[in-house]
Amino acid sequence: MSVEQLEGRESRDGRESPERQPLLDFPLSRRGDVLPEECTRLRETAPVARVRTLTGDPAWLVSSYALARQVLEDERFSLKDTANPGVPRQYALTIPPEVVNNMGNINSAGLRNAVMKALNPRQRGLRDRLRAQAGELLDQLVAEGAPADLRAGFADPFSAALHALVLGVPFEDWRRLMSGLDVAFMTAREPFADSALNWYKDVGYFAGQLRAQLALEAEERTGLLGTFAGLREQDPESAHLTDEMFATVAVSLFGAGAVSTSAFLVLAVLALLQRPELIGYLRTHPERMGAAVDELLRWNLSVGDGLPRIATEDVRVGDVLVKEGELVLVLLEGANFDPEAFENPQELDLERKSRNAHLAFGAGRHFCPASALGRAHAEIALEVLVERLPGLRLAVPAENLVWRTGFIKRLPERLPVAW
Repeated sequence: MSVEQLEGRESRDGRESPERQPLLDFPLSRRGDVLPEECTRLRETAPVARVRTLTGDPAWLVSSYALARQVLEDERFSLKDTANPGVPRQYALTIPPEVVNNMGNINSAGLRNAVMKALNPRQRGLRDRLRAQAGELLDQLVAEGAPADLRAGFADPFSAALHALVLGVPFEDWRRLMSGLDVAFMTAREPFADSALNWYKDVGYFAGQLRAQLALEAEERTGLLGTFAGLREQDPESAHLTDEMFATVAVSLFGAGAVSTSAFLVLAVLALLQRPELIGYLRTHPERMGAAVDELLRWNLSVGDGLPRIATEDVRVGDVLVKEGELVLVLLEGANFDPEAFENPQELDLERKSRNAHLAFGAGRHFCPASALGRAHAEIALEVLVERLPGLRLAVPAENLVWRTGFIKRLPERLPVAW
């Protein structure tokens, strides 16, 4: 399209062409308890808007529910290609290329089946062990006395506990593993050298844990790493995989899983603390916890940078022709608060009927495979919290919370509570 055509182009309803609109800097607000004010305006006036990312690259920001679902379900929008060299980015790629390549090299059926089995929340005894762990963490908080930081004292270690069980690593190592995520998931304008060092350290840790599993008898092995040890010994498809390749899978599962479940739990608790009547509702209606978690997932604002995709060919999205190689970002808070998809979306309604329509876990082929595990984690955590601490309250004014910048999640540095 020529410059003259581009400058004269308007959408069919008379709105200014998205290509002519000034670039909006993205990401939006880092505060995770208030819907960014731009969401409604973008969805109503420019549901596919041109933005400038942290790296200075242009991207298309999709903010309506229907168009967000289109992008997430259309395989011409690729997640894998967002790691390619030279493509526009949300932020600098700080994962070492060989770590990214290792993930691409791991494609044996046995390994995929092992991962999916490990992510099943119906594993025998898993819920009971998590409930016991949640109780122990709250015992420690209560013993130390209020006010307490619910993120450091409960959300982070409880998320680490889940993934330690799933992977088969000692829970006692949770602090060093969670601290590594603070570096691994930073969002920066440019790569920084020690981000790679951080990834290598964690890959080394999980490779060591795999070797420890290999030294055990088969019946003594636990978690996904224990299963990996068996694959190393018995599965011809996996014989070529090194300890570091297996460890890369573990690093990715722990990192993405623990940072997501902890951030969601922190923001879910904060949403309830700002509406104390809902804590009472959940305490008297524990059977509604599943529906409540789904509504809190819709409400959740932890994904501050959008879900990225690269167009692998020209695709029309609404009034915009997205060109091959362009970056598209799905604005979850736009889609999940769209009144075309959710009645009264600004209300946190724990009895909402359209409970599974939200896009918190994505959609299409990249729908989060750990969604059921994430729901179980949140349900158990919230059940124990409302049972044990019915008087739970925010110990500081909400506007005094300090929100992290330069991170993949919207997240308060601390969540001070009393009870």
